[in-house]
Amino acid sequence: MKREARLLEALFPLILLIGLLTANVFIFDDTLAGSNQMALLLAATTTVVISASLGLPWEKIQTRIVKTIGSAMPSILILLLIGSLAGAWMISGVVPVMIYYGLDIISPKMFLFTAVVVCSVVSVATGSSWSTVATIGVALLGIGQAIGISEAMVAGAIISGAYFGDKMSPLSDTTNLAPAMAGTDLFTHIRYMTITTTPTLVLTLIIFLIIGFNYDFSQAVVDVENVKTAIHETFNVTPLLFLVPLILFVIIVMKVPPLPSLMTGTLLGAVFAVIFQPHIIEEVSQVTGNYTRASYQAAMQAMFGNVSLTTNDPSVNELLSTSGMRGMLDTIWLILSAMIFGGTMEAAGFLERITRPIVKMARRTGSLVASTVGTCIFFNATASDQYISIVVPGRMYRKAFEEKGLKPELLSRTLEDSGTMTSVLIPWNTCGATQSRVLGVATWDYLPYCFMNLISPLMAILIAYLNIKIRRIVPAGEYQAQPVEEI
Repeated sequence: MKREARLLEALFPLILLIGLLTANVFIFDDTLAGSNQMALLLAATTTVVISASLGLPWEKIQTRIVKTIGSAMPSILILLLIGSLAGAWMISGVVPVMIYYGLDIISPKMFLFTAVVVCSVVSVATGSSWSTVATIGVALLGIGQAIGISEAMVAGAIISGAYFGDKMSPLSDTTNLAPAMAGTDLFTHIRYMTITTTPTLVLTLIIFLIIGFNYDFSQAVVDVENVKTAIHETFNVTPLLFLVPLILFVIIVMKVPPLPSLMTGTLLGAVFAVIFQPHIIEEVSQVTGNYTRASYQAAMQAMFGNVSLTTNDPSVNELLSTSGMRGMLDTIWLILSAMIFGGTMEAAGFLERITRPIVKMARRTGSLVASTVGTCIFFNATASDQYISIVVPGRMYRKAFEEKGLKPELLSRTLEDSGTMTSVLIPWNTCGATQSRVLGVATWDYLPYCFMNLISPLMAILIAYLNIKIRRIVPAGEYQAQPVEEI
């Protein structure tokens, strides 16, 4: 590259992207169907043109794009398997049975509170927010809809709990990645995160309790008893179906990687469908007199394509439809487009150019943490990947934290409070796109109710400015003499 980009040149593709995405919201009913993907590709093209004028050869940009897309491939493969798992679990009756028994166990007023707690426990045990949302989260969404709670609100509760575990579980990839980038160990990192995470979780639970006890359940459009009756008449309802999620839960806890775990869960769902739901197999396959062929055809259809089961209650039918792998293709298209934009911006050095002034302005602990939070959110929105939002700011700020006498666990905690937690709030981020598609709720719809994710970065900044348990490399009293540091 002959010269470095000016700040305005680096910002222009981002400004253009924001403008295009904003226009899409007002013009298109479903922005995930292609308009947002094209916006990202047009912004990427603009980046290429500007970087070419600066002397950056296309070959370097292409290499970076390919590398960036490669980093997203595990997420794409997981997304495809989540689609297959959803279909297999639907025709097997696993998800309907979860809804059936859940309607008996969970109190409507306590439902949102319970959803956060259940998803938190499952996500901590498995270390995977994606698996949590795709399994227990889908069932909870069905229960919430049945008792008349806004699906956006239920999705917010599910995501709040799932991302608590994604942040705090020692099995989570981001929980291991953040301390590695900052230079501390895993369990020091987890213990230090409790300082910001505990009050955030408590506030989240209190908010959902208040909402639950003040919610008007008289507006429910679906009668709970009708839902249970429709499920019971359509499926063979038996507690034995809980063996499928239980086995998957054990497999994940045993640290089996996500891809083989999800494939195992998918195949188990298909096997249980053949054993317990022969009438569903025939309905989906439209094959009679040859159960072997019907089983194969129905299982394959559920895993790759659309399945809509019909009950005696039309209002329940929406709960019993899936789209398999095919339903994930728009999301994968979005992720690929986002990776192309992020790759071009990174290859041109625009991301580093935009964030450099922010690093220089951070003079005190509070402002340094606030700058780190802002940078992580910026990378979630521009690079469109949760891991990049942890890795790049981790590299950028590590030296700054060291120079100010701050221990690395403060940096690692901040990376999680912002990078991990806000990724699901960006519609074109891999996390936001995935959870929106899996739950069938638009990101902008569930965002206001993801209280855990919204409060977390604010709590990180507040704790830093209040100087609560800020760990320093040297004793606090001794460091007071340093002119560049705050007390």
